[in-house]
Amino acid sequence: MLWRRIVSCFFYGFVFILLLGASAAPPGDQLDKIRTFTRQIEFNYVGWMLQASEVKLSQSASRAALYLPPKAQKQLVLDYFDLIRKYEQADTQLTDIFADPAIPNPWEASSDVRSNITEINLQIEKVAPIAEGIFEIQLSTLAADEGITFGGQPIPPISYHVSPIPSSLIVSPRKIIRQDANISLKTDLTTDQKVALENKVDNALNVSSLVVPIGGIGIYPTMVMQTTDINWMAEVVAHEWTHNYLTLRPLGINYETNPELRTMNETAASISGKELGKLMIETYYPEFLPPPSSEKTSSNPEPTSPQPVFNFNHEMHLTRIQVDKLLAEGKIAEAEAYMNQQRILFWEHGYHIRKLNQAYFAFYGAYADETQGAAGEDPVGNAVRQLRSQSPSLADFLNRISWMWSSQQLMEAVHG
Repeated sequence: MLWRRIVSCFFYGFVFILLLGASAAPPGDQLDKIRTFTRQIEFNYVGWMLQASEVKLSQSASRAALYLPPKAQKQLVLDYFDLIRKYEQADTQLTDIFADPAIPNPWEASSDVRSNITEINLQIEKVAPIAEGIFEIQLSTLAADEGITFGGQPIPPISYHVSPIPSSLIVSPRKIIRQDANISLKTDLTTDQKVALENKVDNALNVSSLVVPIGGIGIYPTMVMQTTDINWMAEVVAHEWTHNYLTLRPLGINYETNPELRTMNETAASISGKELGKLMIETYYPEFLPPPSSEKTSSNPEPTSPQPVFNFNHEMHLTRIQVDKLLAEGKIAEAEAYMNQQRILFWEHGYHIRKLNQAYFAFYGAYADETQGAAGEDPVGNAVRQLRSQSPSLADFLNRISWMWSSQQLMEAVHG
């Protein structure tokens, strides 16, 4: 529709301005010092957005998905995820061939597999834009049903593009957990290159840094990682669109103002993403709903010595509380030794965390939609969850929190 293209063009330009404005750091400040290590390997958002915007506007012009009946739309989306699954299987097969010492000529042995991968990629290129369009239509319909709209339509229009995702360099002071920098890096960095970057930044600036993986980014159109998990895809597309929604309002505009507002943004987007994502699966792809949490139905007594279950969120919650306590006492070395000790504990229980440090908590602690986790006892995340529980609908919750520009307003709304 014409209005959708006009609004999309406006929002593309709006986000371009935000990105260009944010790229100029004052000379000599901490961010400028950090970027001396990253300028050559930073992700080019402007180039990506120009390319993605061209794809999305072209797709918007054709709107091929609109002319398919609902069953055909659903099948096309499922076919798309099946193609991604086939690609990943073929890529794993290719990796195994090149890693097998018993195969003397892996190039010759992998000829058929490589041809298969090329064919699959061609099919993905044809199907992906239509599958994305269908997902956008379905989520737009649900947002309208939930009342998260202006004039009956979500603003900005829901738009996303699947793409390799940049990782982010997160930097925190050592003496306190606080995100001082979040710099997006090129998508092809290897783990050893990420570790080398962290070491350079830490040693030069006496900070705590960590390169973290990202599942999606709320630029416009939003950038989402390729996956075979339809539940994850629905949640992340909804999460990142919520950031677009907030960007047009005070909460999103003030995202970078302070850590409390970043936590409010990320926690609100996480809550919205989970609710809209689940609703999307329930409505259009119910056979993919995760099974409900198992509940005890037996009246038999518990075993006298039950095997303890390791709870990641609970243990991470306790870890954050202890780290905050040690840092508040000025015991930086003790806090860092404790975090490394806890990292080993997580590793032994199957959670392969490469590095657990202040930067880890500075990043993951902003996502406080769960009662326990990396946020520890941060009152802001708890207040956002309380505001949602006090709101009669998701639309009411988003409308209330999106017009806030301070954590004090949040506390007053919850406790006033």
